[in-house]
Amino acid sequence: MLRPFAPFTYSLTEAAELLSAEKKNFSEMDFTGIAHIDSDVEVGDLFLAFPGAKTHGAKFIESAKEHGAIAVLTDNAGAEFSKSLPTLIVKNAREAGAMLATSFYHSPIRDLQSIGITGTNGKTTVSTLLYQIFMQVGRESGLIGTVESRIGVDRISSKRTTPEAAELQALAATMRERHMRHLVMEVSSHSIELKRLIGSHFAIVGFTNLSQDHLDFHQDMESYFAAKSKLFTHEYAELGFINIDSIYGDRLFKSAAIPTIAISRFNKEATWHFTEITATSFGADFVIRGNDGVLIESKTPMRGSFNLDNLLLATAIAYECGVDPLELASILPSLFGAPGRLESINVGQNFSALVDYAHSPDAVINVLQAVREFTTGRVISVLGCGGDRDSTKRSPMGIALAKGSDIAIFTSDNPRSESPESILSQMTADVELVPPSEICIDRKEAILRAVNLATAGDTVIVLGKGHELGQEVNGVVTPFDDRIELALAIEAKK
Repeated sequence: MLRPFAPFTYSLTEAAELLSAEKKNFSEMDFTGIAHIDSDVEVGDLFLAFPGAKTHGAKFIESAKEHGAIAVLTDNAGAEFSKSLPTLIVKNAREAGAMLATSFYHSPIRDLQSIGITGTNGKTTVSTLLYQIFMQVGRESGLIGTVESRIGVDRISSKRTTPEAAELQALAATMRERHMRHLVMEVSSHSIELKRLIGSHFAIVGFTNLSQDHLDFHQDMESYFAAKSKLFTHEYAELGFINIDSIYGDRLFKSAAIPTIAISRFNKEATWHFTEITATSFGADFVIRGNDGVLIESKTPMRGSFNLDNLLLATAIAYECGVDPLELASILPSLFGAPGRLESINVGQNFSALVDYAHSPDAVINVLQAVREFTTGRVISVLGCGGDRDSTKRSPMGIALAKGSDIAIFTSDNPRSESPESILSQMTADVELVPPSEICIDRKEAILRAVNLATAGDTVIVLGKGHELGQEVNGVVTPFDDRIELALAIEAKK
């Protein structure tokens, strides 16, 4: 876990008072760091022991102690595992941990001009585009997201879309210490519901869209929407930018508790909208009308209508942050999407080959529509669904793949603890498979078969894992990169 170089100190008494915590084995002392994973603990840390989906973090208190933890923050259930270390006991350990981490690092997210992007699809791309814009105009910036985090030009691998509170605040404090002007980060609905953002506050938040995903966690779309909506309150943000082209975006724009600005690809009444879009072999030429009557005429190499939505949101927020519209017009053609998002693989073949992270029904539909726009031959697609995740989206994803492809190959994603056969059965339950469309459980073999079917003018697209570097089966993660496997399959064909 990355931490600021400058030391921070906080007394256990201060923490107890801040959190109105009950005390166990208490003795007055100062702690000099906070960690929620025992292996990340450094000498002098307070250990955050959270309840988890499978086990309680308090079971790792002794390991944290061996690494140097001198105190613990946990809930009543976790306190049973704390035998000797001074322990602060609260009702909600995650919420208290986030409050403490924010206070410990002196609210670093407030000290940066911080921008949070949420939505089912597009978070990574919009965040990446904003980061690129700020860096190109000479504003050193930080990025926190699904693929990676960055501090200026330094890269840090990511474990999840939005880090746990202790990690998030330490990372933001490091950015502040290194004099970053902006922080752009993805905000997941999980992070909002699990209280990771308590105490954080953004200058600007943005909403891309909302479609079926994560219903294993949220149970239904209304709960999912309610979680996203919490970001658009005074607790978390000052100003919101909302794409109103979806039903949920329109609802959020009308109901948000903070001031909001509408963006739209279609609605000319929105503050930010396109007045012209012309598809080209390069990508698209366009004209954007925005706030203060600004007019931005430019182009993009990114393909797909959904990427125009992403670009519009990034442009509107960048302008709000003071980036000159003339600079924006000159910068936009050089911007590229995030890794694993319609990422092209080219090793000299006579057909197109792409990898994309699409892992929801709406994303599969949108990506395949985009691919169809520039494919003169057939669209050959490979897709799987992850195990131990929302099972209700599997059939809709299977239907979307079959309808959007000329040849659809159903395969494994990350089966995790589930049977790949069971997942694929759910994906194809409402699909009539006509050869050469097929089920191929082995993902490597599925990619190879797709490539071997391709001829000049076709597009092969491998969906679902995008930038991911491994495949998880029964708790074991094996190295697996769709981009590498696709390139190797093409080389083998040549």
